[in-house]
Amino acid sequence: MSKLTIALAKGRLLAPSIKLVESLGYDLRAARASRKLVLASNGAQFLIAKASDVPIYVEYGAADVGIVGQDALRESGANVYEPLVLGYGLCRLVVAGKRESQDAEWKTRAGLRVATKYPRAAQNYFSTRGLSGEIIALSGSIELAPMVGLADLIVDVVDTGRTLRDNGLVELDEIFKSQAALIVNRASHTLKVDVIRQLVEQIESKQDF
Repeated sequence: MSKLTIALAKGRLLAPSIKLVESLGYDLRAARASRKLVLASNGAQFLIAKASDVPIYVEYGAADVGIVGQDALRESGANVYEPLVLGYGLCRLVVAGKRESQDAEWKTRAGLRVATKYPRAAQNYFSTRGLSGEIIALSGSIELAPMVGLADLIVDVVDTGRTLRDNGLVELDEIFKSQAALIVNRASHTLKVDVIRQLVEQIESKQDF
């Protein structure tokens, strides 16, 4: 397996992604020991990128392959192949609000404001269900928005739900489940079909890494 450029998402997926890649015979110790964004090992190049950017790097061919959460992939709308899910980085995208919103009446309220880092997914959720909601895009600390009156609801990724509980919020609905996935540029899938197939097969053999 050589001459591939592989984008890895920063954040919570980076450590398990590095572990997976190293189980395939690559040396990414420099990714742990430095802030280098471009690394090389065994003929492959690795890009360390913001999770929301990984699908874009892959879609436009700056990377042949990427490892990214399905939440970031769906939010990006990138036109890429997704041949394999990887079984880690499990989480859910949910609608959440204050405890008093637990009854179903929130679905009938007009003029709701919804804070989120996932405006595409949030807009799709509300519009496809005929629900009213103004989407407010934020980049962090989404749980703060209902506490200070900026928003009535939030749409965010949860793992254990502890952050919601710690901030007096409750889950109201699940939008979708997410985990880490392997994504492939469409042109690379054709031009480098053998090496990408080999990569997929190697990863499948390491699913219990």
